[in-house]
Amino acid sequence: MTWDALMKSGRIRGEDALALFDRLPTVDLAFMRGTWKGAELQTGHPMDGMLSATGWYGKQFLDEERVHPLLFFTEDRGAVFPVNPRKWPSPSLRGHVGAHRADVETSDFKARLRMTEYRGQLSATMIYDDWPTLDVFRKGDDSSVLGLMDARGMAAPYFFVLRRDAQAPVLARQPPAP
Repeated sequence: MTWDALMKSGRIRGEDALALFDRLPTVDLAFMRGTWKGAELQTGHPMDGMLSATGWYGKQFLDEERVHPLLFFTEDRGAVFPVNPRKWPSPSLRGHVGAHRADVETSDFKARLRMTEYRGQLSATMIYDDWPTLDVFRKGDDSSVLGLMDARGMAAPYFFVLRRDAQAPVLARQPPAP
């Protein structure tokens, strides 16, 4: 499958996604800077649909040390806010993450961006601070990347697409403490 065909369908078998990932060009750290809107790829992975159903927006890379790995829409979808990956996903929080903002939001950056070798190629990789998880990126085109999540204990990688968003919603400010 080609990148353009994948963007039209949003579906791909896991092994075909991995083959496409291996064919795509690598990206450097500078390419990843900015705010990116995410979209899930349907591959038959157990996580398929989870992010979309909970109001996931995407990711933000300010520089190598300042990364918001999870951005979610507020309940009214008027803004986005960063979520602490240690607090979501959680079996006690169901539905749209915006409804649980007070419980999961963080002002801290919870990931870093580094160049790592994955499947024999050096490419930009987001490393979660608190999870044994890597999101490795390959270039789809000048404004999009294919992301591969590799997590300890996950039988197969989880795939997603990030599109650079020049008109990204503003980051919501945390409400003042009561």
